[in-house]
Amino acid sequence: MSDTHAQTVLYVRETMLPESAPPVSEVGAIRWTRENLFSSPLNIILTLVSIYVVYWVLIHVGPWMLGGIWDASTLTECREIRDETLGPDASVACWAVLTDRWHQLLFGFYPPELYWRPLLALVIFLVGLTPILFTSVPRSVLAITAAAPFVCFWLLWGGSVWLPVSVALGFLVGYVAFKFLTPVSPLAGIIGAIAAPILYWLILAGPIWAGLDAAVPISIEFVESRAFGGFMLSVVIGLSAIVLSLPLGILLALARQSDLFIIKTSAVVFIEVIRGVPLIVWLFTAQLLLNYFLPPGTNFDLTLRVIIMVTLFSAAYIAEVIRGGLAALPKGQYEGADSLGLNYWQSMRLIVLPQALKISIPGIVNTFIGLFKDTVLVVFIGLADPIGFSNLIRASTDWNGIYWELFIFIGLMFFIFCYSMGRYSLYLEKKLQREHR
Repeated sequence: MSDTHAQTVLYVRETMLPESAPPVSEVGAIRWTRENLFSSPLNIILTLVSIYVVYWVLIHVGPWMLGGIWDASTLTECREIRDETLGPDASVACWAVLTDRWHQLLFGFYPPELYWRPLLALVIFLVGLTPILFTSVPRSVLAITAAAPFVCFWLLWGGSVWLPVSVALGFLVGYVAFKFLTPVSPLAGIIGAIAAPILYWLILAGPIWAGLDAAVPISIEFVESRAFGGFMLSVVIGLSAIVLSLPLGILLALARQSDLFIIKTSAVVFIEVIRGVPLIVWLFTAQLLLNYFLPPGTNFDLTLRVIIMVTLFSAAYIAEVIRGGLAALPKGQYEGADSLGLNYWQSMRLIVLPQALKISIPGIVNTFIGLFKDTVLVVFIGLADPIGFSNLIRASTDWNGIYWELFIFIGLMFFIFCYSMGRYSLYLEKKLQREHR
């Protein structure tokens, strides 16, 4: 339509209207409330019922929690304070059990003067994780990542510094064997990377450790594993199993898809046997039966046995999660890697595994969260985890009869750890989606 014709038609506007703000009901909190809480008659009913339930919980639980007593040395004293201040019929929480026994719930029987060691170990571990979890962290921090497991072990248990050093040398031996044998045969490189460290640890690690300790004795106070307890024990077992099970699970997933009959069959048997037996049975196996397979006179620490068994259990589940991610990839991804002339390990590292792991993130994190919560099962084999220590505290005459306060604290601590893992999972998924675009 021409400008001349537009000016002769009455219903054609010659100028643009100024922009106006949207109605109040279409923006901000009012819009969100209308769309998410009151969008239909059913949603209105559910919203009102939910509000009533939340209100009922708050008016009954809120005064009990917020009006709690924090300054008392026994449950009897706590009740006396309640009777004097609020009356004998009042219902209030006795949080004084936390102020009195917090150190046992967190550190178990670990020597109080050495609390700095597990705290420092946790800080070093978290710093070592940062370049793995966040790509913006400088790659130079990877040196801390490589050293963190051995430094944390030394800080937690103490003893000679040369023990973790001699163990770390085993991984260097495996790397050298892999580099040396891979040009001969990729399979020989894999076997060498596994067999060489094991032979080193069985034959040479002990004499090297003893020789270095005799020549240059550097040590800190040794702490036995039976002193570990509370959340410290759960964190040590849970984080160790999480860090170790992921690479082992990746290898098992690749082995299960291997064309080599022996490797594929071994991986299938391992995964199915481990997954087919409850974790509590494997924990009893670690406690009672594992020593029968060790040389006579060998004293293998129970906590380390539990870490190994929980790691193997978690690795079997991680392997199946990652296998699902590998199966979800189109066949063209594998063919594309072959067309580029990449060998098996190059195609896995550069093309296949990054995509499979991206698909598997929710399942992997879900497995890790379940694993961390399952660490409370160690109470059945005599290790004093947070639940075990709550039983010990309630068995004492000072706090006999207290329940909810301890369990609320334990649940809150587990929630913080598990919620943090879940939030990081969501962050990583969104980040990878943005990068994919």
